[in-house]
Amino acid sequence: MTNRSPRLSVIIPCFNVEGYIPETVASCVNNARDDFEFLFIEDRSTKDHTYEALLELTKRLPHSRVIQHERNGGLATARNTGIDAAEGRYLTFLDGDDWLAPGYLADLVDRIERLDVDFVRTDHVQVTGVQRMVHRAPEGRRHTPLDPRTSILPVDDTTMVDYPYAWAGVYHRRLLDRGMLRFHDGLRTAEDRPWIWELHRRAESYAVASLRGVFYRRGVASSLTQIGDVRQLDFFRSFDLVLAELADDPEADRLRKKALRNYCVVIAHQLLQRDRFERAVAAELRRRAAEVLDRMTEEQLNEALLGMGEERVQVLRRIRGGMKGVAA
Repeated sequence: MTNRSPRLSVIIPCFNVEGYIPETVASCVNNARDDFEFLFIEDRSTKDHTYEALLELTKRLPHSRVIQHERNGGLATARNTGIDAAEGRYLTFLDGDDWLAPGYLADLVDRIERLDVDFVRTDHVQVTGVQRMVHRAPEGRRHTPLDPRTSILPVDDTTMVDYPYAWAGVYHRRLLDRGMLRFHDGLRTAEDRPWIWELHRRAESYAVASLRGVFYRRGVASSLTQIGDVRQLDFFRSFDLVLAELADDPEADRLRKKALRNYCVVIAHQLLQRDRFERAVAAELRRRAAEVLDRMTEEQLNEALLGMGEERVQVLRRIRGGMKGVAA
């Protein structure tokens, strides 16, 4: 690399992913360029030798660094470590058990440079075992600059704040200079919810590109989404942060309706999956879910749950009484 700053920084948090990291690094090798840097943040793995594997594998990846945490901090903190170390004009993310199609990063940089926006979001490919399925970003307007706020609503439809994956896109450094891009330290799940809301509320421009070069691996045993312990409950803090940060927004009343619906959708999802939780965690989930629902007025609740589906409405109704009038 020359003395100039890299064009793109790729931030890759890694925790207990020794079995997957060879494929991840190989995909980075197939995307390497002299103006790209790759930052692997090893978050003090506890069950395998991810750090040692990274040190060996990255020997063949130009312009890469392995940064090891002194103690485990979680995904949000690992991403922040990478952001602090990044030198690129643009930043993107990749999880340590996922991988990229050859040439994808060059296409990503090409899109954000040609569109000249604050950030670009992309589609992705979800991988479950041998099955692959394309997941499209919800915004239908493609390859044109947009106002990010116009992609938050409507309340009862899937929008870009329901598609929070940080790795499905690329972000201009100027967002960091304006106080965006960093994650809330310590969040171990749903860390991208306050993050995506802030981007869509505060950034000036964005675009959606029909690129499908990120392969997102589902069903990984070490993934937090598969583990039923207390870390899963961090989603309560995440959505409380979203609501708190909305307080001073000029459109707070309109946007709060969408945030409350997001909150209820995730609460219902977790309650329907409660059998995977440890007994004490399941009890804490019910208690905290009841507190959240009790803080909502009947009008707010009706707006949040309208059209959500009978199964989810019923599971929330059992947690909070007085919801008989809510239509599924």
